[in-house]
Amino acid sequence: MKNFALSFLVFLFAASVVSAQKADLMVKSSDKGLYLEHKVKSKESFFSIGRLYNCNPKSLATFNNLDMKKGLQIDQKIKIPLTDSNFTQQGNKGTPVYYKTGDKEGLMTVSQKHNDVLLADLRRWNNLSTDEVKKDSRLIIGFLQSKEMPAITITNKLPKEEPVVKVADKPVAPMEVKPEEKVPLKSMEKPEEKVAVKIERNPVSTDLGYFKADFEQQIKTAPVSKNETVTSGVFKTTSGWQDAKYYLLIDKVSPGTIIKLVNPTNKKIVYAKVLGEMSGIRQNEGLTVRISNAAASALEITEEDKFILMINY
Repeated sequence: MKNFALSFLVFLFAASVVSAQKADLMVKSSDKGLYLEHKVKSKESFFSIGRLYNCNPKSLATFNNLDMKKGLQIDQKIKIPLTDSNFTQQGNKGTPVYYKTGDKEGLMTVSQKHNDVLLADLRRWNNLSTDEVKKDSRLIIGFLQSKEMPAITITNKLPKEEPVVKVADKPVAPMEVKPEEKVPLKSMEKPEEKVAVKIERNPVSTDLGYFKADFEQQIKTAPVSKNETVTSGVFKTTSGWQDAKYYLLIDKVSPGTIIKLVNPTNKKIVYAKVLGEMSGIRQNEGLTVRISNAAASALEITEEDKFILMINY
């Protein structure tokens, strides 16, 4: 009976260890950088935990301001640093490391909080088609590289951005014309005139950007109430270079709002969509907004750190 009870306890312990290892790895951050949190179990040491997370034991102790000679205590929480040696934000293989989004956080905010990981990779890893995400979404922001952890390979193809709506993309039903009927030339010209008007909506044909028409529609329901001169910076994104979709980050403005951006030095104008807020990110101190690098290029801005913009919305 005693042997049975002992075996049962060993089974429960093993099951709890397996269960703990299967838990998702949730990223955290501090002034030292990104890290994971690990709760020490029985018989674990700096060396065994280091092997589990592919982290040098001495680096582990230093990151936690601990003395290796004193060992670890059961249920003690220690931080696992995510560095170039055990963490990657490229490719598609490894043990996923997740981040839980907060209120009004867009994909750009998530990128900035996690080493400016490419938006294209965030979309691919999380099978997203836009940069807008809901609160409490669990997003993969990179991969732990460890032989001791279960790994996966993400096979999602890079999702395409929102397609530019063109009249030509929609098949046009052929006109039913009987052979003996003669169609007047003017009646044939009318549909072509309509198509020409719609094609002018194509955002790629203007330097002002894809969202210009959306801004004009927006001010019909909510007239312009803000005209400000602000200090801006730039963030990197692959969007906007081909499709003229420009984006920005700004506090206290709802995501999806379209804002008119003006470079006061040359009067160049573009229209950009709000992705999320600036607050809570150390790199944004001293800035009111950040605009995508494609938007900065369209405005002919050469400064990389800070510059002045006029915004209108």
